[in-house]
Amino acid sequence: MYDEELRRKLAAETGRIAWPELQRHFARGVLIVVGPELDLVEAAARIAEDDRAVVQEWIRGGQVVRANDDHARHWSDSECTLWAVVVAPWVLVQESRPLRVH
Repeated sequence: MYDEELRRKLAAETGRIAWPELQRHFARGVLIVVGPELDLVEAAARIAEDDRAVVQEWIRGGQVVRANDDHARHWSDSECTLWAVVVAPWVLVQESRPLRVH
C-alpha cells in the first residue's frame, strides 16, 4: 500500500546532519546507509511500512546496509554532512549527491 501522507511526513523530517551528530547512533548499531541509487524518503517509507520483500531485495543488493567502520572513517575523514531521517529504531542516512552543472 502506498501511503502518500507517510512519505510527506518523512520528507518533512529529513534533514542534513554532520557526522559527529550521528556517531552515537553508529555506536548503538542503528545507523543504516541507503545507497545513492535509492530515494531516501522512499526507503524510509518502505521500512516504516514493513515492506519486507522490497527491503530484503535492497539488502541483498547492497543498496541498504548497516553502517560499518569503513563508512565511519570515510565520513570522519571527509567531514561530510549526510541526509538523514529517523524510522525508529533506525536512523537512515544517505550521502548527498553532487550537484550536476549542465
